[in-house]
Amino acid sequence: MPAVAERVDYFGIEGLLTDDERLARDTIARLVDREVIPRIGRAWLAGEFPRDLIPALGDLRAYGANLPAEYGCAGMNNVAYGLIMQELERGDSGVRSFASVQGALVMYPIYEYGTEEQRRRWLPAMAAGTKIGCFGLTEPTAGSDPAAMQTRARRSGAGWVLTGTKMWITNGSLADVAVVWAKDEQGEIRGFLVDPKLPGFTVHDIHTKASMRASVTSELVLDHVEVPEDAALPKAVGLGAALRCLTQARYGIAWGAIGAAIACYEEALAYARDRVAFGRPIAATQLIQERLVNMVTEITKAQLLAYHLGRLKDAGRLRYTQVSLAKRNNVRAALIIAREARAILGGYGITLEYHAMRHAANLETVDTYEGTYDVHTLIVGRDITGFDAFGAAT
Repeated sequence: MPAVAERVDYFGIEGLLTDDERLARDTIARLVDREVIPRIGRAWLAGEFPRDLIPALGDLRAYGANLPAEYGCAGMNNVAYGLIMQELERGDSGVRSFASVQGALVMYPIYEYGTEEQRRRWLPAMAAGTKIGCFGLTEPTAGSDPAAMQTRARRSGAGWVLTGTKMWITNGSLADVAVVWAKDEQGEIRGFLVDPKLPGFTVHDIHTKASMRASVTSELVLDHVEVPEDAALPKAVGLGAALRCLTQARYGIAWGAIGAAIACYEEALAYARDRVAFGRPIAATQLIQERLVNMVTEITKAQLLAYHLGRLKDAGRLRYTQVSLAKRNNVRAALIIAREARAILGGYGITLEYHAMRHAANLETVDTYEGTYDVHTLIVGRDITGFDAFGAAT
């Protein structure tokens, strides 16, 4: 199977990539074609994450691939990292989400906010996939407004006591460590590395999902969980620290959504060429051509956004509002493409032998998490107008 860029590259972005970036993409693409796509429909239907992929992705250093090699990571640039996320989500959003949480939401804060001892302890093992992490920020009543979190951190002796509930946590029951965010007694938000095996820490998986079914999603309950002082990430202080982690994850999502969109477009195009109705392929009709042209247009726009975003990130000129714009645009575009692909496939589109319906269901979640479409609208709106509309009366 040809590389993704050879299939959908209407504006010649392939020529802008370096050899290392192509190699990173194509290495993951081969794994996805061989190990993910042939069986992900069954795993999704069963509500099971394909756990045997964990060491395979670790062997390819897909976790935290844009973090330094001195900690066992791949040390790739951010475009290469983005292309890895794209290929993983071409397989399934849940697979990309697993790797994205591991790298952007757990390894990144350990690298950025942790001590050297914490980095050496966790990052090499997480890069190899022998240790798994989850990120505990969202709560049952504090999703889009993380500042309203109710989880508390109280000093006690030589450490802290954590109490609260976290919700919608990817990798929750798989995790060897949880990055948990809590408010201290002064109301300051802090990040902690918490062992889920500690007394008072319980994890409940959510089994009723109609989306992201090939992903582990959990509730974390901390009932007076005692952690030592060295469990705190010393520089993870303030809501801004948590939000910077989300910026890292949203960057990967902006790339990942392109993979899902490409998978749906490819499938719809192949089907339309082969499906004969009223004596000719449906691809020869004006209505189907318009839909396919709209798809490839939106994919091309998303590719150009993600590519330039990656170059800005590598140059140190990235602004979080630009990530919001790209996440908002690319995920919503991918969701619309998935729905249109399902329509082109007709009745076959509702089966899991095809992929569009699964991608469409998954993208409903991706459109919601890491900042909803509307939240990112307000982030960009505040940036361009200078007025903060969060919490404003409507």
